[in-house]
Amino acid sequence: MPDRGGGPTGPRMRVGRPSRRVRTLLMTLGVLAVLAMAFVMFAGFWTDWLWYRSVHYSSVFTTTLWTKIGLFFVFGLLMAAAVGVNIWLAHRLRPPLSAMSMEQQSLDRYRMGIAPYKRWLLLGVTALVGLIAGASASGQWRTWLMWVNGVPFDQKDPQFHLDVSFYAFDLPWYRFLLGFGFAAAVLSLIAAALTHYLYGGLRITSPGARATAAATGHLSVLLGVFVALKAVAYWLDRYGLAVKSSDFKATGNWTGLRYVDANAYLPAKTILFCIAVICALLFFATLWRRTWQLPVIGFGLMVLSAILIGGLYPAIVQKFQVQPNEQAKEAPYVEKNLKATREAYGIDGTKVSEYAGTSGTKDKTKLRDDADSTASIRIMDPNIVSPTFQQLQQMRNYYAFPTNLDVDRYSKDGKDQDTVIGLRELNLNGIPKNNWINDHFRYTHGYGVVAAKGTTATAGGRPVFTESDLPSKGDLGTYEQRVYYGEKTTQYSIVGGPQKEIDYSDDSGEKTTSYKGGSGVSLSSPVNRAAYAVAFGEPQILYSGAIGEGSRILYNRTPKDRVEAVAPWLTIDGDAYPAVVDGKIQWIVDAYTTTNGYPYASRTTLGDTTADSLTATNNQRAVVAQQNQVNYIRNSVKATVDAYTGDVKLYQWDTKDPVLKTWMKAFPHTVKSKQDISPSLMAHLRYPQDLFKVQRELLTRYHVKDAQTFLSGSEVWQVPDDPSNKSGNAVPPYYLSMKMPDQQAQAFSLTTTFTPNGRDNLSAFMSVNAEAGTSDYGKIRILKLPTSEPVDGPKQVQSQFNSEQTIAESIRLLSGGASEVEYGNLLTIPLDGGLLYVEPVYVRGGGLKYPLLRKVLVTYGGNTAFEDTLDQALNKVFGADVTTTPPSDTGTTKPPTSSNPTVQQALDDAQKAFTEGQDALKKGDWTAYGQAQKDLQDALKRAEDAQDAAGKPSGGSKSGDKAGDKGSDKNGSPSGTPSSDGSSGNS
Repeated sequence: MPDRGGGPTGPRMRVGRPSRRVRTLLMTLGVLAVLAMAFVMFAGFWTDWLWYRSVHYSSVFTTTLWTKIGLFFVFGLLMAAAVGVNIWLAHRLRPPLSAMSMEQQSLDRYRMGIAPYKRWLLLGVTALVGLIAGASASGQWRTWLMWVNGVPFDQKDPQFHLDVSFYAFDLPWYRFLLGFGFAAAVLSLIAAALTHYLYGGLRITSPGARATAAATGHLSVLLGVFVALKAVAYWLDRYGLAVKSSDFKATGNWTGLRYVDANAYLPAKTILFCIAVICALLFFATLWRRTWQLPVIGFGLMVLSAILIGGLYPAIVQKFQVQPNEQAKEAPYVEKNLKATREAYGIDGTKVSEYAGTSGTKDKTKLRDDADSTASIRIMDPNIVSPTFQQLQQMRNYYAFPTNLDVDRYSKDGKDQDTVIGLRELNLNGIPKNNWINDHFRYTHGYGVVAAKGTTATAGGRPVFTESDLPSKGDLGTYEQRVYYGEKTTQYSIVGGPQKEIDYSDDSGEKTTSYKGGSGVSLSSPVNRAAYAVAFGEPQILYSGAIGEGSRILYNRTPKDRVEAVAPWLTIDGDAYPAVVDGKIQWIVDAYTTTNGYPYASRTTLGDTTADSLTATNNQRAVVAQQNQVNYIRNSVKATVDAYTGDVKLYQWDTKDPVLKTWMKAFPHTVKSKQDISPSLMAHLRYPQDLFKVQRELLTRYHVKDAQTFLSGSEVWQVPDDPSNKSGNAVPPYYLSMKMPDQQAQAFSLTTTFTPNGRDNLSAFMSVNAEAGTSDYGKIRILKLPTSEPVDGPKQVQSQFNSEQTIAESIRLLSGGASEVEYGNLLTIPLDGGLLYVEPVYVRGGGLKYPLLRKVLVTYGGNTAFEDTLDQALNKVFGADVTTTPPSDTGTTKPPTSSNPTVQQALDDAQKAFTEGQDALKKGDWTAYGQAQKDLQDALKRAEDAQDAAGKPSGGSKSGDKAGDKGSDKNGSPSGTPSSDGSSGNS
């Protein structure tokens, strides 16, 4: 019978064909997988290159890329060569098979197994160690660039008299080379030893000699190289003592040499260097002596010396020479540390003056006048009033303001005015419907600046807006209002193509626009679209019809991200702030150059030092991921980011900083000259907060110049906790225009207070001139309070406010029911020998979703006032009769008129209910207050229903000075209804 597949032939044919198909399929899948991985890697590289080219900083990309590639290949090849050559040499030095012991003959099967693949195995091992070493070396691109481009500091350390650049730029590179050398020596030694063992050069259990002469010589040379590198390490450790960190009981964190370092560790390192050199020579001598006896003795001597000379001897010196008379022994080294630390942090020019803390002026009228001339007291707290801006000026739910607003200066009628400012940025969480088109094509930008006077509030407690409405208008003139780049803009947008963007909405309807800024990366190329589809994990970018001719993708849109990307060698301040400059909204970003290699300067951790009560609640204000330790910092660069075009500009600010000069050599033409800063931009530059916080932390100890006082710790201060909240975090520094006792006129300043370590009374007041472009800019002044007559500190002043019976009763009434009291910034102002404390008090309640300024707390010379306005409080404290009328709350004392009688009646009823509620609140009649609130809500509901029935949104004031009445609430309800303060805003 014919074979139908049951015999040998049939099954083999059936099995063979599927097998070939499977192999072909697997090969195809493998090739596709490799191609996919290659394209993913290409997409990351290509999109990075396109972005850097779009912002005109392609040289930064190419410089870092070629530096990384160069380090990868050079050190990868060196490591591969070191390991590969030693494996090859060990194989060449193997003994003949006939001379192998029984132990080695048992390894025959392993040798036979790898024999056909030994060349590939050698290549694989060397390639693996080369890749690892190359990847590690490429991460040292900053160290390499700083070493090869290093600029001298023209300052020498007091111990070795070497330029500071040696420690900042050279020593880190030498240490990397040393570490690489150690790794190469150890890996080569292990690889050579394994090869010798596998091929009989080393024996473990066999009788007789443990190693052949060739193996002994080879391994001895490698050990000699290792010990020689250890000798180099001992020599470099001598210089490392100048930048070594240690715990010092008298001062805490310490950097630099102390008595025991200079008199025990330093000579010990020199002795150990000599011993290591001799030991290395003994290892090299085995090439001729062929014995391990002398090298082993030498190595043992080196280990014993390291224990005795490097460990025990310094401990004896510390115990019996230093501790019995520590202050006298350590004083010369403390003086070096004091001088170096003050220089490294830019606090060496700090002026410390004695300050009485109490006023001797008897003329109350003069004191009252001086209060006005000494400071422009800011009662609008930028960290409190953001919700107020949000409710009154949000306009649409897809706009939002940052949690913390900023303080800047704007001039009107020739006079500078401290101004609270924020941008109406895009808020994707507030758009009507989230989908890919809306999120990335239609809602792409924020719109306009909102600004208010920092020193004034309306009669209703609202900010006095100087720039408001949508589009914004006011004192800032004409400027490009679209905000495509901002602190809250973290998602990508695709603009300029066939899909129109929502620009803004007004009474006439929704406006659309198409981006003309020219930034971003073009998506006209299919390759670009495919690369971004992979890079962003969004396949719709590849095929969406919403992308067409002219489409550009915008990303890396926060000011911090953009500056960090174009200048990866800078440390960025935690608070970028907006300013209207020459018809454009510019984000101003302060950036720092740092190093941890300044000899004798104590180190600090940036992330810890710059933390305060604001950064604890707002991550945008924190110095993110800056837990690295530094002991030198300069505000060397001022950067700007255009809110519309995204254009990034870096300006040299500190023209003497050698670290910046080094980076400018490494990345030429990336930083513009200081002379390129326009006068209009200069007017908005200020002293940065994070640098100030680092300096104030150092000045808690380093305000003294005497070593004995420093060591005693009697003058140690601390930054007080923020008394206005219960976070337990440090009080943030505050910007305001003021003058110190030695100044003739007010200057925009950054201020803080100090208390004694462990106590709450005031030790000192610190201020820095923050007004860029002035000769006094950056000058730190400290007013030191007497210790014999304690002066109340911020926490004690806050406690007095809360405990005074009349104030406590008023606070209780204000916080009754659904209301909530929020304390603003507690400002401290030196005035005629005394200290003036001012704290605004805000109330959020009665149906309000935002805080309004209701009271101002003021104390001076033991007198305290709690009044409706700042002027009233100052008048009461100083016993003056000056009367100042607060700005009119125009349009906010009665509800706006309406063409709809039903709506108008409801609004009249709402106003009446609100007035009755306020009267009941003052009397403490909570029953009547609750009924008034119910009537208010009923009236508002009737107004809303009547407007809905009329088929049109409720109106509001449209005059420029009533911008506050045109907002929308969190739910998007239009404004124009009376709020619970009687104003025509949201309720």
